[in-house]
Amino acid sequence: MRVKKSDRVVVIAGKDKGKIGVVIETNSETKKVIVEGINIKTYHKKPTQINPEGGIIKQEGPIDVSNVMVVEGKGKNVVASKVGYRYEINEKSGKKNKIRFLKKNNQDI
Repeated sequence: MRVKKSDRVVVIAGKDKGKIGVVIETNSETKKVIVEGINIKTYHKKPTQINPEGGIIKQEGPIDVSNVMVVEGKGKNVVASKVGYRYEINEKSGKKNKIRFLKKNNQDI
């Protein structure tokens, strides 16, 4: 998956289309992400010993990774783009470093 935890993303499909949030959790097996403040689900919980009040709980639900794009920038300079990878060789150690970048403007993430 090209989306990682703590990435800022924009939703490109569904009821929350156009909203921007931060990825809280990713699941590579199901190809789903949980984004802060997006896809809010409402659960009705009965009172228990742990939660004696019970009540209505609102929680973020998972979104398919194909419905989000990584975002860079602030305000009106927001750029949503696909993510690519490239390798750069470290001159001192000679090792390859894997770098993520936005394909739209070639900016490193």
